[in-house]
Amino acid sequence: MSERRVGQLSFADELVGSTMRGNQVLERIHALVNWSEIEALLSPLHAGRMGAPAYPSIVLFRALLLQQWFVLSDPALEEALADRLSFRRFLGLPLSEKVPDHSTIWRFRERLAHSGLAERAFVLIEQQINKAGFILKRGTLIDATLIPSAVNAPEPPDGPQPLDRDGRPASKLVKSPLDPDAAWTRSAKGEKYRFGYKAHVALDQISRIVRRVVFTPANINDSSCGDSLICGDERTLYADKGYDSNARRALLKAKGIRDGIMRRSNRWWPMSTWAIMRNKIIVKRRAPVEPLFALLKNVYGFARARYRGLARNAASVHLAFTAMNLKRWAIMQNAT
Repeated sequence: MSERRVGQLSFADELVGSTMRGNQVLERIHALVNWSEIEALLSPLHAGRMGAPAYPSIVLFRALLLQQWFVLSDPALEEALADRLSFRRFLGLPLSEKVPDHSTIWRFRERLAHSGLAERAFVLIEQQINKAGFILKRGTLIDATLIPSAVNAPEPPDGPQPLDRDGRPASKLVKSPLDPDAAWTRSAKGEKYRFGYKAHVALDQISRIVRRVVFTPANINDSSCGDSLICGDERTLYADKGYDSNARRALLKAKGIRDGIMRRSNRWWPMSTWAIMRNKIIVKRRAPVEPLFALLKNVYGFARARYRGLARNAASVHLAFTAMNLKRWAIMQNAT
């Protein structure tokens, strides 16, 4: 299939744009990003050879970013693209060009999810922000948040229930036929079981740029992803006591990174007064990671997962954090 030639706005587009107020944040983002790098990365995502000319992958990728910023369904995104000039300009679509319909957007997101390129695009844009000097690297805050599955949690099977090692019904072992990738986990602060996924995140302490994202089923322990969230160039790594281990402390020391992980006590080694005070200081230092998760869930619409399956949801979460980083970059650039 041939590709549509888009990106060159006509005189009519420029005339209309000059008489209407555009979206300044979108315009700043469009100017900041080296889109040619993203376009090269997405080049394998061509549609089939049959049918009408396809939209360039970079156009559809920008459409998915708009979807994240404005929390739109695929049909609502199609309608907004047709209705809003600022959206067309961000995509580079002239007024004479038809906008991609919702099925085209859905098919592209499917290809993006199963190719793993959403994660690589997130990394590439983080590298561009880093190269521009907006990631200060004084500290990295790591944590994880639960994202409930898009489907209802499965009911325990009929008959005698299997028990976990503490003698409680092991309903967390039950898989959902509607979303078999999702899994059960138990709250660290109680006995409540939750069903879904986890987003494990590393956040730059000063700039609030998300630097690393790992997306897993909910039964993956937070600490098991901790090493993957270490960027290697930060001065200090801050984390709650769930990430505390001798091996991780040794790893940080070997990398020349200060240890800002909260300590946890046990029956043999109660915490000293100094360790308790240290934990209180670290709690304040790592506090900005909680508003990040509130932003993800309350503003970007991830109070629940949007799709079924690990690959689709991982791509969606990486797109959301990419959109957050781009908006944050535009705001910081405007403030300088």
